Amino acid sequence: MPPVTAFEYDKPINSVEALRRSILNRLVYAVGKDVRSATQRDWLFAVFHAVRDRIMGCWRESLAQAEDQDAKRVYYLSMEFLTGRALTNALLAADIYEPVKQACALLGADFDALIDLEPDAGLGNGGLGRLAACFLDSMATLGLPGMGYGIRYEYGMFAQRIEQGQQVEEPDYWLVNGHPWEFMRPEFSYTVRFGGRLVPQDGHSLWLDTQDVIATAYDSGVPGHQMRSVATMRLWSARASGGVNLDAFNRGDYIQAVEDKNHSENVSRVLYPDDRTEHGRELRLRQEYFFVSASLQDILRRHLKSHSGFEQLADKVAIHLNDTHPALAVPELMRLLLDEHQLGWEAAWSLCTCVFSYTNHTLMEEALETWPVELLSRVLPRHMGLIYEINARFLAEVHARFPADHALLRRISLIEERGVRRVRMAHLSVLASHKVNGVSALHSQLMVETIFSDFVQMYPERFCNKTNGITPRRWLALANAPLSALIDSRIGPDWRSELDQLARLRDLADDTEFQNAFGLAKQQNKRRLADLIARCPGVSVDPLSLFDVQVKRMHEYKRQLLNVLHIITRYHRILAQPHADWVPRTVIFAGKAASAYHMAKLIIRLINDVARVVNSDQRIGGQLRVVFIPNYRVSLAEIIIPGANLSEQISTAGTEASGTGNMKFALNGALTIGTWDGANIEIADNVGRDNIFVFGNRTEQVAELRGYGYQPRSYYEGNFDLKCAIDRLSEGAFSPEEPERYREVVNTLLESDYYQLLADYADYVACQEKVDDLYRRPAAWTRSAILNVAGMGVFSSDRTIGEYASEIWGVQPLKPAVPQAPSLLPV
Repeated sequence: MPPVTAFEYDKPINSVEALRRSILNRLVYAVGKDVRSATQRDWLFAVFHAVRDRIMGCWRESLAQAEDQDAKRVYYLSMEFLTGRALTNALLAADIYEPVKQACALLGADFDALIDLEPDAGLGNGGLGRLAACFLDSMATLGLPGMGYGIRYEYGMFAQRIEQGQQVEEPDYWLVNGHPWEFMRPEFSYTVRFGGRLVPQDGHSLWLDTQDVIATAYDSGVPGHQMRSVATMRLWSARASGGVNLDAFNRGDYIQAVEDKNHSENVSRVLYPDDRTEHGRELRLRQEYFFVSASLQDILRRHLKSHSGFEQLADKVAIHLNDTHPALAVPELMRLLLDEHQLGWEAAWSLCTCVFSYTNHTLMEEALETWPVELLSRVLPRHMGLIYEINARFLAEVHARFPADHALLRRISLIEERGVRRVRMAHLSVLASHKVNGVSALHSQLMVETIFSDFVQMYPERFCNKTNGITPRRWLALANAPLSALIDSRIGPDWRSELDQLARLRDLADDTEFQNAFGLAKQQNKRRLADLIARCPGVSVDPLSLFDVQVKRMHEYKRQLLNVLHIITRYHRILAQPHADWVPRTVIFAGKAASAYHMAKLIIRLINDVARVVNSDQRIGGQLRVVFIPNYRVSLAEIIIPGANLSEQISTAGTEASGTGNMKFALNGALTIGTWDGANIEIADNVGRDNIFVFGNRTEQVAELRGYGYQPRSYYEGNFDLKCAIDRLSEGAFSPEEPERYREVVNTLLESDYYQLLADYADYVACQEKVDDLYRRPAAWTRSAILNVAGMGVFSSDRTIGEYASEIWGVQPLKPAVPQAPSLLPV
């Protein structure tokens, strides 16, 4: 009997009746319930399994094609994948959204309730993780062979609750009911080692007496548009190498019995543990090494399955570092090649510098990751030794080329010698990568002029720009059904995979009928958002008011506080002239502050205090409302972003690497008010300078102010409205029960104001008056909104990933296969 290499299967039928039968079968045979006993969770899982069945053929074909074609694959290493809900995305990709909805109705299941029941996967925090998720979507849509590697966190960062105006963090146990989209792959488990001691042997090292953790793979499929291919997101879960200590258990010492097990499994327990303590910092380091070690072992295992050695590794493997969190992949690959596979140093290092590439996401020195040498030496002694060796060889090369520049050696070294000795992970990433990219034109320019200027002297050919992008499937087709349907009716549906087709909408910007339809779609989205706000946080808002939205991670450089100062000023002006021609405005905030970030949490409290005072003041006649929506996440963004009229992108110039929220808002017809920073610049170039509101100092002016000695008090003393706003904060007008509550905020603004809010305040307020003026002219506003949508074609993540593939990774799309049963070969 011949060996079985494939199975016979019937291509799933996507008619409503076939889907009804499939969902019912999965309810019985996968969930173990029947119609009479099924809960909402049971129906959700049944639908999940029925839909997953329909991507399996394409998923297996994608994996088999990559193997059969011996294709070069890209492996995208990221600490975060902020994927959002999987079910609705898969329904759209497979083009079965409406049939499944109808099938559920026939079965008596509430489809909309099921959709809302799926939790957001707690695998990320902000833009970094959302970008990674968009990239996987685009890899699948473009048919690129590759995988995303990360950690299967049991708990997300945290669920945010607002109590008496303050952020309260609660566990985000998103896996509490299981995750029916994933497959556990216990056959792909790897030992990850920590601590121990080193024994030199024949030019290599034996790493002995280690504390071992087992990494087990969990795979999820990421279907591309129209199921061209399905990408794989492989996440690692930690389990102890040993079980419960039975001796301790039998003695009644139950805590000791599970202590080692819990210590091991904590590695994949929580996204970004609090690093204010030594234990928290060590756990964060262990997490970063855990996932890169498992991923690299898996990559080399896959390579050696098809190749007898490593001569072709650089031709078959591209490994991308999404920021510096995966930077330990560099010494880990060296360790594996040197100690496990017995390569020589030169051969191993040459392979490293051919397979790695690195995306930098920040220019701020305080955000560039470093690790204390003492901690690295204790937790990963072999890797610290390898970093020392890499650094010594590198500095010898630098000294040979620039023998007189001793300061250069200190600046460019992988080891920061001042104070506590630390390893500079960004330096390590640059040194090991054949390409290093920024994520917007301005960011990439500043990157080579500032933080990596010394490396540019050594390796100028390595540096490039790859402006970020977003997937139009989730951020327009899924999030904004009214606008998507309107666009389809005018230019057809192909914009989902060819976003530059949106440029055809420019011809409709002055069409009265299209403007009216566009405005109607926006109002539908605003009513949906108003309903959300009425439910939580429980504030009634007018959908006809201007929805002014700032939703993003809470951070001082993103300057939510500047927005608050404008709100206070606007409030005071309305009180002074209540019968003036005010544009009614609803200002909407959302975002989480890191649990250890005191100032960001204080700003959240201030927003809620200002909202409490403003919203309860009958004198302003509802002309201004302020809202903070708690627990911001992808599923909320899908409601908030389509409902926005104005997008606040107001970071200090030179601090925001790119931004992708700015792209999502513009794609959904919101106008941007922003600084000349990040991708705002490229958005302005593509939508037209007249269709974006730009204010504030530019990067060079920010630097000049710092250089000359910035004096924030001079702005305070010279601007009546600004002084009034800050004085009211200082007097406790928004916290009468605790007048000193915002003394720290006031002192920060007046004494340091590092992000120069006061320098930009007057121009920001004046720019907001231009916003009001345009909103008073609905046809002109709608015209600008249409032109924003029409200009967003270049910001597709498909374009971004296409550039990565051709210019950095050297990866080609898979060749279409002759239709056949999918391979059962392991992945």
